[in-house]
Amino acid sequence: MRELIEREAAACDLDPLFIAAVARRESGFRPGAVSDRGARGLMQVMPETGAWIARELGLRDYSADKLFDPAVNLRLGCWYLAYLLRRFEGDAVAALAAYNSGEGTVGGWIEGGRWHPDQGADAIPYPETRHFVRNVLRDYRLYRLLYRELPRIWPAVAAGIRVPRPES
Repeated sequence: MRELIEREAAACDLDPLFIAAVARRESGFRPGAVSDRGARGLMQVMPETGAWIARELGLRDYSADKLFDPAVNLRLGCWYLAYLLRRFEGDAVAALAAYNSGEGTVGGWIEGGRWHPDQGADAIPYPETRHFVRNVLRDYRLYRLLYRELPRIWPAVAAGIRVPRPES
């Protein structure tokens, strides 16, 4: 799974730890997961959204059942997150909110003055989306600590050398 996440994240110029945080929140890394609303697979892609992404990518053999294939699901989910990051000018909070509640919903909040990305995750109007964004960002910070910071500083810690705290 790690290699697959790394490959698909790299193809979309995304941090694989960010993708892992989304997949953990969306499905608990279960390829066969199905939400109450019908989202499928690791990244919980909605079948209609998957069909749109497949058209954008020129994939001719798309079917909703392919969303249970981790490679297909990650490819579509990563592409969609990269698209949302471009759409919301690199703002991860807005992109994650749109991934969870829909691009049109988040666009409506912004256009209607109900929410702006500058207000941060705590001001997101939908509780479910607010919690999703907070949790993904928390998991992402944790993954960065575990997989990037600790391996870098652990030898010094084990040797009893004081090291500065990692920046947030």
